[in-house]
Amino acid sequence: MRRAPGIVAILIFISVLLLIDFYVFQGLRTLTSGLENKTRKIISWVYWGINFFLLLWLIWMFLFLFFNSTGGIPKSFSIFFGIWTLFFIPKLVFATFLIGEDVFRLLRGVFALGNNAISNGDEMTFSSSRRKFISAVAAGVATIPFLGILHGLTLGKFNYRVIRQTVFFPDLPKTFDGFTITQLSDIHVGSFDSEKDREEVKNAIDLANDQKSDLFVFTGDLVNNKASEMDPWTNIFKGLHSPYGQYSILGNHDYGDYVSWPSDKAKAENMEELYSIHKKIGFNLLRNTSVEIEKNGESLSLIGVENWGKGEFKKVGDLDLAMKNVPDESFKILLSHDPSHFDKIVSCYKSHVHLTLSGHTHGAQFGVEIPWLKWSPIQYRYPHWAGLYSVNGRSLYVNRGFGFLAFPARVGIWPEITVITLKRGSSVA
Repeated sequence: MRRAPGIVAILIFISVLLLIDFYVFQGLRTLTSGLENKTRKIISWVYWGINFFLLLWLIWMFLFLFFNSTGGIPKSFSIFFGIWTLFFIPKLVFATFLIGEDVFRLLRGVFALGNNAISNGDEMTFSSSRRKFISAVAAGVATIPFLGILHGLTLGKFNYRVIRQTVFFPDLPKTFDGFTITQLSDIHVGSFDSEKDREEVKNAIDLANDQKSDLFVFTGDLVNNKASEMDPWTNIFKGLHSPYGQYSILGNHDYGDYVSWPSDKAKAENMEELYSIHKKIGFNLLRNTSVEIEKNGESLSLIGVENWGKGEFKKVGDLDLAMKNVPDESFKILLSHDPSHFDKIVSCYKSHVHLTLSGHTHGAQFGVEIPWLKWSPIQYRYPHWAGLYSVNGRSLYVNRGFGFLAFPARVGIWPEITVITLKRGSSVA
C-alpha cells in the first residue's frame, strides 16, 4: 500500500482548486450580468455542480490510487485525468487574468494611498467596466486550451507525424552516407483498447514501413506494465521490417515495476514472456550488448543498453558491458531509453558515442512546438526532451513517443515516427 498524502497537503490543494473556481465563477457572473436572474441561477448551479462533481471524483481517484494494492494506472483514472484536465487548464487560464487584475488594482490602491489620492464614483464605474472587459478577454483566451485539449483527447493522440532528421558526422563510414533509420519509442500498447485504436495503430505501423528505411529501431516501453498487454497486437507489430533488421531495447515500464505481483517468480515469468514477444515480432532485443551492422565491407556498431534513468528510475543499463566488444575506432549508435543516461554518462563517456537515440519523455504529451517557440513542462525535468541535441560533439535524438500514458491525449506534442538520415561531412556548408 502506498503512503497516503498528508491531510494538510490535501486541504491546501483543494483550497487552491476552490479559489480558482471562485475566480472563474466571479468572471462568469460579470459576463452574464445582463441576463435574467433565473438564467444566471441556472448557470451558477450548473457551474458549481460540475466543479463539485469533478472535485469529489478527483479526491476519490487519488485515494483509490494511493490505496490500490495492485499498483498501475487504471483506465478509469486515465479517463478522469483527461476530463479533469479539459476543464482545469482553461479555468486556470481564466482565473490568472482575474487574479492578475486584482493584484494590479491592489498595487494601484496602495500607490494611491501613499500619494494621498482619493477614489471617486467614476473610478469605481471604470473598474467595473474594465472587469467585464478583462473577463471577456479571459474567457476568449481560455477557449484556446479547451479546444486544444479536446482535440488532443479525440484526434491528437493519433496525429502521427513523420519527422525527418539529417545528422552529419565527419567520420561516418563512406558506405553509410545516406543510411536511414526509422525510430519508434514508447508504444505503451496497454493504453490502446478499442477497435478505433487498433485501426489507427495499424495505419501508423504501415506509415513507418512506408518510409522504407535501411534499419528499424525501437527505444523502449513496449507495454505499460505486463507482457500480456501485447497479446492482441503481436500480428500488427510483426509487420515492421527493414533490410538491415529490427532492433529494440527495454524502457522503464517494460520491467513490470509499477504493479504488484503475487510472487517474484510471477514477475520473472512476465519478463521472460516479454523477451519472447520481442522475438515473436521480429525485434532483436539488445540488453547491454552490441551488434555490427555491415554494408559493403564497412560497419557501424549498434549498441543497446537496458534502462538507466536519473532519480527513482531503474538503473540497470551498463554501458561498459554493452561496449565490451566494440572497437574504440568504430562508428557508434547507442539505443538508450532515457535521455538522462546521455546527460549523466554518455555525453562524457571515455569512448566517443556518435549518436544516441532515446525516448521516455513523451514531450509530456503537452506543449507547444512552433517555429519560434518550443515548450513543454517536461523540460524542467529533462533539458533534452524532444528532437536533436549536441553535447561535447556527441549527438542525441529524443523521440516524442508513439503512444500515451495516464493522460489519454496529445496536445501540441504529436506522436512521432522518426526517420534519421546519416550523412558524412559537416552540417555547416
